[in-house]
Formats: sequence, C-alpha cells, structure tokens
Amino acid sequence: MTDADEGLVERPEDDEDYDLLTYGEVAARLSEVLAEERQHLDALQADGAPESAVTAQRERIEELVAGRERYRQQKATAEAFLRRFGLTPRSGT
Repeated sequence: MTDADEGLVERPEDDEDYDLLTYGEVAARLSEVLAEERQHLDALQADGAPESAVTAQRERIEELVAGRERYRQQKATAEAFLRRFGLTPRSGT
C-alpha cells in the first residue's frame, strides 16, 4: 500500500478526549495536512513551477510522512505500556 492509498484519518469520537491533542487527533490533522500539501505539489507541477519549489514541496511531504510514522510508533508504544502496566506513560520524563 502506498502512502496516498491511506486517505484521510477520521477523528475518533469518545468521551475521553478532554480537549487534548490525542494520537487520533494528531493522525487526523496530519492526514489533512498531507492531503493539502499533495494538492499543492500537484498544482506546482501543473503550473510548471521551478524545480527548486517542487523539490522543497516534496521534502515537506516527506517530513510530514516521517512525523506521522513517529506518532504511529508512539501510539503503539503507549498502548502496549497501558496494556501491560495499566498506566499512561509520561513523555519526556
């Protein structure tokens, strides 16, 4: 499966959100931004933009994809921690 095949991620609706930036919210926001950035890349290419602009846009998309993967890994780690210990891990401590 390619990155483009994944589509937008829907925001999870649950009572435990507490207006926090949850893993689900991060995934939804990143998928929305990635869709917009890919459209921007398509527009740059269609308009015959300078190669430097196209390259910069591709690099931005690669960075966003890498960020999404980091959050996926953190989510999996947090879920495993919670299953094993019944506690929510604190980041950065």
